[in-house]
Amino acid sequence: MSWVSPYLAVKDAEKSIAWYQQAFGFEQKSAMPGPDGKIVHAELVWQGHSVMLGPEGTCGGKTLSPATSGTLSPISLYVYVPDVDAFAQRAKAAGAKVETEPQTMFWGDRICGLTDPDGYSWCFATNVAEFDPTKIPS
Repeated sequence: MSWVSPYLAVKDAEKSIAWYQQAFGFEQKSAMPGPDGKIVHAELVWQGHSVMLGPEGTCGGKTLSPATSGTLSPISLYVYVPDVDAFAQRAKAAGAKVETEPQTMFWGDRICGLTDPDGYSWCFATNVAEFDPTKIPS
């Protein structure tokens, strides 16, 4: 495990796992069912790194997804992918809300901004150039 791994509170763990697999290509590493058989904790993997999730109320008992709480996600998860344009199309086809269409940024990454059904903000990127300080917008 990495020294820090995101833990997402989701409305429905089973649906979220399926969505992250379809839209983002994440792989399910593990899922733990509770006494009622519903998943209470899961770990998804992308390029060897983990994102954990569980139903709302996990990890402290008061956590809600941004979609449930009605607030914007206070963080954005920044994830590198091999081809951000193809990735954005796949995610969009699966129902991701596109906040920022793929575009090349001055720091050398081509990025897209997406929001998942639970309201989490994701920034996916492909590095396409070295950072050039002369391209910093003024």
